[in-house]
Amino acid sequence: MSETVTRGAEHTIREIGQQPRVWRETRDAVAADRERIDAFLERHVTSDVRIVLTGAGTSAFVGEIAAPALARITGRRFDAVATTDIVADPRGAFAENVPTLLISFARSGRSPESVAATRLAEQVLDEVHHLIITCDTTGDLYRTHSQREGDLVLVTPEGTNDLSFAMTSSFSTMLLSALLVFAPELAAVVDAAAAAGEWALGDGAEAPRSYAEREYDRVVYLGSGPLTGLARESALKLLELTAGRIVGLHDSSLGFRHGPKSVLDDRTLAVVFVSSDPYTRQYDLDILAELRATPGGHDVLAVDHRSPHGAGETWAVPGVEDLPDAVLALPYVLFAQSLALQQSLRLGLTPDNPFPSGDVNRVVKGVLIHPLADAATR
Repeated sequence: MSETVTRGAEHTIREIGQQPRVWRETRDAVAADRERIDAFLERHVTSDVRIVLTGAGTSAFVGEIAAPALARITGRRFDAVATTDIVADPRGAFAENVPTLLISFARSGRSPESVAATRLAEQVLDEVHHLIITCDTTGDLYRTHSQREGDLVLVTPEGTNDLSFAMTSSFSTMLLSALLVFAPELAAVVDAAAAAGEWALGDGAEAPRSYAEREYDRVVYLGSGPLTGLARESALKLLELTAGRIVGLHDSSLGFRHGPKSVLDDRTLAVVFVSSDPYTRQYDLDILAELRATPGGHDVLAVDHRSPHGAGETWAVPGVEDLPDAVLALPYVLFAQSLALQQSLRLGLTPDNPFPSGDVNRVVKGVLIHPLADAATR
């Protein structure tokens, strides 16, 4: 691709492309910090603690992928609650006044809700401790919590504080960091995920390029379990990088039949992220077969960890057959990021800043944080 074509996309291209490398760096960084992490978890992850994963937008979707995965791995409850929901309704988000570990994800930690959510948790709850996973050591979230005794702040590897408008490497490295904090055994599969990522950016890159040449009005992403959160993130990437000119939608594989399926037409691409779990996988394959048999002229693509199966197109990611879904999300998301980037370029936009007018910003602006009155009377 020529320099003229990619002008205004330099950051986005670099940040998508660096991910396999920074996944390996993330594994090594978490391993090097293992003693401090384990001491923190031993103090604060007690039998009665509630663990909440939070963030806004893409950072919230990190939690939506990690929460069900970590619940399954650890056998304990993890809740994903967006900072936007905490700020708007803190008493609802923290209705149970129980010891809470609040895990905050933030690329910059500068959005108004980031610090507000941690402060509101402290107002509403009698006992709350904080684990911060961020990409920016100059952000408000880092500066607030890095100096506080008892809080743990982890910073992702250098270069993951994405300079582009859309979160790409910041998203995947924060997700991997969270998984490794609570499931250190997953360090053994990072090389496989990274190798799959290299394939996705190399031999596998032709598929998103070819789909970008088709003039879709909308793309629907579907997934189950942790991959439902990935579907949300994938839809958002398309909306962001095409400045809303191509609509990205998402749903669960089972939920799509309950009304949202009506969105399909001959200018729609439906992408199904197929689970590695044998039971869950059945539902993804069911909706995949149904979509392929449904008339209407829409295109259907399976993103799978196995070779193509049956009729229809499959973006088959090699070498990841035994990975859990939350780790599969790392190479899987590269399809969605690459498709969004290619569609943005096809439309003549500048992916590094699809909104030069400033209508939508890299770091959210304009949010007024209202004081929480009468917190003591909850």
